[in-house]
Amino acid sequence: MTHTTPDPDTRVATLPNGVRVLTIALPRLDSASVSVFVRTGSRNESRRLNGISHVAEHMAFKGTHARSCQQINLDAERLGAEVNAHTDKDHTAYHMRGLAEHAPLFVRMLGEIVRDSSFPADELERERQVILQEFAETEDDAFDAAFQCFDKACYGSHPQAQPVIGRRRNIEGFTREQLQAYVAQQYTGANVVVAAAGRIDVRALVREAEAALGGLPAGAPNVTTAPVFAGGLGLRRLAGHSQAHVVLGYPAPAVTEPTHAAHQLAAALLGEGMSSPLMDSLRERLGLVYYAACSADLGDLAGQFVIEASMAPANVPAYADEVVRLLRAQSGQIAPAQWERARNQIAVRRLQAWERPSRRLEDAVLDLFAFGRVRSRAERRAALDAVTPRQVRKVFDQILAGPVAVGAAGRLPKPAAEQLHALAEG
Repeated sequence: MTHTTPDPDTRVATLPNGVRVLTIALPRLDSASVSVFVRTGSRNESRRLNGISHVAEHMAFKGTHARSCQQINLDAERLGAEVNAHTDKDHTAYHMRGLAEHAPLFVRMLGEIVRDSSFPADELERERQVILQEFAETEDDAFDAAFQCFDKACYGSHPQAQPVIGRRRNIEGFTREQLQAYVAQQYTGANVVVAAAGRIDVRALVREAEAALGGLPAGAPNVTTAPVFAGGLGLRRLAGHSQAHVVLGYPAPAVTEPTHAAHQLAAALLGEGMSSPLMDSLRERLGLVYYAACSADLGDLAGQFVIEASMAPANVPAYADEVVRLLRAQSGQIAPAQWERARNQIAVRRLQAWERPSRRLEDAVLDLFAFGRVRSRAERRAALDAVTPRQVRKVFDQILAGPVAVGAAGRLPKPAAEQLHALAEG
């Protein structure tokens, strides 16, 4: 095994088949968070299989060759453990949280779910109906619809644009054999990280991980080509909605690029908090929106600088004009008080994430997938400290000069659609 020590409390051990075991020792806690992350999600799916990662995640708890769905649930709850899972564009994850003394057992139980799910046919038909209800809920959610339109405008036919929930036709048609084949192909040693944080016995965790997942085939990393940011407009009119929900954004670097910290600071500067220019202008002074936010969503392949807002449809034209004005203002000059606010907000947000074991685990695992290592706390802080106001103004210059992607859903009368079209055209 090989080991790295990015922070004194963090270790990474690599099993012979490529499975990595990431542990964060937090002896002050009496609980432990344990997860198994798999580097596969909707961006790893073909169009015909879009949604299969999410269905496989749901089905993982529906039975293994050793235990039924009911026994899996009872065994976890007898320990008082919380069990959860999620699927994203770039990964799937399975979680248990409970008493620290049970952490090795959590590894064993999650390992069985990941390695040995049987995908019972009767359970698949029942769970299919649950997922279709979830699909219907996302269809009815205007912001979900706006983000799907936005991703499509950003990346076109690239798998990065595919929704995690998938397509209805696919969900209705996935077979047990397709799920088994997909998991066998994607869930390999090179793509699996066992992660645990809390008052844990590191050696015991590694032993359990090797016993549970050391038999996985090594495989190769699940990689895909980086998407090219296209830009454009996507609209979805939804009956029964009285509001317009708009997501607009610009290309941003991958988290591995040197300029990523400048984009994170630019997003906080523009739109984090009620005193940010975005909220102060759009909501407090002009009353154009009831919600707005800005973020830099930076992945291992590419990033998006995102501005999202909800408003009355009649306010869309004025909203679009004001957003462009605010971007230009930040490109020209950054007020010292706003600079201080944005830097401190990021620092506090990172501290809060650092103090949450499950969040810290996920950040560390995503580092492993992106960098092949876990960045230290000092390295993350140094990247932010090195950013200058001039570099952030350059970010806004690049935003104003580059392509724009716009996704909108809800009630979108002709004047609103026309203004968004003009914005997408630059």
